[in-house]
Amino acid sequence: MPLPASSELDGLVVVLVRPRNPLNIGAAARAMSNFAAHRLRLVNPYSVAFREARSAVGAGDVLAKAKEFETVAEAVADCAVVVGTTAVRNRALQHPLRRLGEETGSTIRSQIETGRIALLFGSEKIGLTNEDFSYCHWLLNIPTRSEHVSMNLGQAVAVCLYEIARSTASGSATPDFKSATAGEAEQITKTLLEALHRSGYVKPGNDAVSEKKVRRLVLRLGLEAGDAKVLLGMVRQIVWKLRQRAGIVD
Repeated sequence: MPLPASSELDGLVVVLVRPRNPLNIGAAARAMSNFAAHRLRLVNPYSVAFREARSAVGAGDVLAKAKEFETVAEAVADCAVVVGTTAVRNRALQHPLRRLGEETGSTIRSQIETGRIALLFGSEKIGLTNEDFSYCHWLLNIPTRSEHVSMNLGQAVAVCLYEIARSTASGSATPDFKSATAGEAEQITKTLLEALHRSGYVKPGNDAVSEKKVRRLVLRLGLEAGDAKVLLGMVRQIVWKLRQRAGIVD
């Protein structure tokens, strides 16, 4: 039985981060085609695997139109919401964690109606790193038996897309609310980090940890696009003043 036309997931972006196996890339693309998701992006894929997947018989339009990026930040810059997938294991997570199911499927469908949403999948070997997680608004876990928690990359993409495609929007989205994109949030993060460095709040040697913390904080604000521009202007003014005090002329 075919999916209804309303199940199309045009606003959903599937992002594969550092994939290495051409079969998995191809399986993910086929799953996307099955469930009417057309936007595939790959972050720093193993070049040989990507070429093999694209040249495979029956690779289809999804792979032909797939876009390649060097960083997660670039891949999700135009997305209003970024969701990372994780098997959890023994990791100490710093983000809200939700289980894949009808409720999360409905949440994602609602968010697709108000802005583009990215769904991140990590490499076959290690999944998503803490650095990758720092670009996410929340995390998604596929419930599995505890003895075997991880799934094949292509299977994980298929299961997630099936649940989203069969769900209906929860009705909680506000059509007039335009969320700031991940790219706009990243601008605020970078500018705020400069202000914190120049003010002495961030100590030398703590750059990486501080960057993740500030990025998480900014994403948790859930800023509206207009508010993001105002906040960015405020922080830029602070940076300008701090540069002046340091004798730096722009």
